[in-house]
Amino acid sequence: MGRQFLIFVYAVLFVCVFASSARAQASTTAMRFAVSGDSRDCGDVVMPAIAVKAIAQQPAFYWHLGDFRKIYDFDEDMQHEPEHLAKPMSIIDYESLAWGDFIENQTVPFGSLPMFLGIGNHETISPKTRPELIAQFADWFDAPVLREQRLRDDPFDHLLRAYYHWIENGVDFINLDNATPDQFDKAQLGWFEKVLARDEANPEIHSIVVGMHEALPDSISAGHSMNESSPGTDSGRRVYVDLLRAQNESHKYVYVLQSHSHYYMANIFNTPYWKAHGGVLPGWIIGTAGAVRYALPEKSPDASAAMTKVYGYLLGSVLANGEIRFEFERINEDEIPVTVVSRFTPEFVHWCFAENSAH
Repeated sequence: MGRQFLIFVYAVLFVCVFASSARAQASTTAMRFAVSGDSRDCGDVVMPAIAVKAIAQQPAFYWHLGDFRKIYDFDEDMQHEPEHLAKPMSIIDYESLAWGDFIENQTVPFGSLPMFLGIGNHETISPKTRPELIAQFADWFDAPVLREQRLRDDPFDHLLRAYYHWIENGVDFINLDNATPDQFDKAQLGWFEKVLARDEANPEIHSIVVGMHEALPDSISAGHSMNESSPGTDSGRRVYVDLLRAQNESHKYVYVLQSHSHYYMANIFNTPYWKAHGGVLPGWIIGTAGAVRYALPEKSPDASAAMTKVYGYLLGSVLANGEIRFEFERINEDEIPVTVVSRFTPEFVHWCFAENSAH
């Protein structure tokens, strides 16, 4: 009896130790990454602070979901640069300088940290075009990791596009292009579904993270999303259903990241439409990198978290089992680097935090 009791005790201890070890292994962070979008208006003030704070958390990369500059009008931060206060720009001057200003003031602060760029609707506002964007930012769209992945998928594919993907630590990161009302077009859908099929069949892929500018249809933010065009509604729903299948049938972790609306919101697909059409995917809006802040939608209480009049980024922590935990990292006024405050003046920095709102 005593021996049987000891065996039972040892067995229980073994199970507890094994379970504890498994939990510890599952909760170990394999990598981190940072993501946000919409850095027009005050991005030259906010993005350097995002860079400082994110780099301290040692992410593998920063992912920008589009809308680098305003384009249809002057960005307030560019107007308040000392050289432009002394000699105001013409609109032609501004349009020729805008993307170079983004590179100098919003990408350089990230130093050697890899940066992935998405395309937003403001990147296609006249006189800017999608081909010009790809030419201007070719160093990013043809980064070695993206080129290697593109040629691994198809050895004859040498065409740069605003949509792409790369695989890192068992996660497939997919950047989609829905910057114009015609997207997702047939070519992009075909490409996306091939990528997703490979992910579903690959046991080494545990998670799929899809990033884009506009939110997929029928979210809490439907009024400012792919629902605004008929092709966007149809193709966006198709992408959503594809991702549901990957989650429910292939048992992958699936996450959807968007910006476009200038606020932070979590659980954006917790809507009657998706509850009745397959289920709710984990989704976030993170349009908080400097753009003028918008009012929250009326249905935002259905979100698990929602904030406006804030700047910041989403920090993703990839666990060893493929699950990803996301936290909103807020940028406060006192976190703006001294060099940025000195250049733009404390008054303008305060304006970005106190006045850069559309409500």
